[in-house]
Amino acid sequence: MSGARRTALWKQLLPWAISLACFAYLYGRIARAAGERGVLPYLAEVFASVNWTAWLALMVPYSLLYLAVDTLVLWRAVNWFNARISYGSLLPLRASSYIISILNEQVGKGAIALYLNRREAVPGLQLASSLLFIMFCEFYYLLCWALLGWNLSGDSLPAALGAIPWIALIAGLFFALFVWFFRGARFNRFASRGRQLFHAFRHAPAWRYGVIMLLRSPALLAAVWVYARAAELFGVEVPLLDMLGALPIIFFGTLIPGPFRAAAISLWTVLMPEQDAGRVAAFGFVQHNFFLLFNAAIGLLFLRRANRALFGTQG
Repeated sequence: MSGARRTALWKQLLPWAISLACFAYLYGRIARAAGERGVLPYLAEVFASVNWTAWLALMVPYSLLYLAVDTLVLWRAVNWFNARISYGSLLPLRASSYIISILNEQVGKGAIALYLNRREAVPGLQLASSLLFIMFCEFYYLLCWALLGWNLSGDSLPAALGAIPWIALIAGLFFALFVWFFRGARFNRFASRGRQLFHAFRHAPAWRYGVIMLLRSPALLAAVWVYARAAELFGVEVPLLDMLGALPIIFFGTLIPGPFRAAAISLWTVLMPEQDAGRVAAFGFVQHNFFLLFNAAIGLLFLRRANRALFGTQG
């Protein structure tokens, strides 16, 4: 029992430790850029220079587009692997799950699982399998775009990103073996294939992975343009091809646990060392955390409908 408590405490503290390390790194970069002006006056100057009306005009439509694409991906996977359900039924649940996801992404997904279990009697592990399938595809979709971005603008990216083609090659080989394992008849004797958690992978031919990656892609392509224009408002000039090379890597950083998307914010300064560290850090902090908060605000608009669907209440 005490071992279980120690493990739980370790899991709780790790994201905060990651965030503290990232923010310590960022503070050092910003302090060097601020020089004698001091960190707070320097950051105040950065924020005062931003045209916030123009910034909101970019970010609000992008957040709405992301919700539409995110729900589309969820709808497609659920209808393939779990139950027939309309896009309109999933939209309020996906939107309202963003509220909980500020603190815990998994609890947010749990609300969707509860709904499908009550409405369609979908076993929890079967739905978890579909969500795991989406996460698996998300890794590969980001990797594919990172590879394309590296090929188009690798000369302007840090040398460390030269490992991307090798990572893509290894990941591609793993993908082929992975699909073969779950779809090949010669592996039927493995009991692990029959578990509910792998339900989606047993029923997914290779082309379904590709469909999910294609459905996700409009959100990334829109993000490349939106983030490049938004960066200009913070005084950070990033050509579109450079943004295409960097943004998938930065989005990988959002998958690292920790409050305030600290890992992703740190990656902005790592991938753009020639830019003003304070402006890049301020841009990254605002972009990622506004995105979380605005998505949660959208979720509030759908909360009543989501509560009706989940609990049959009007609240």
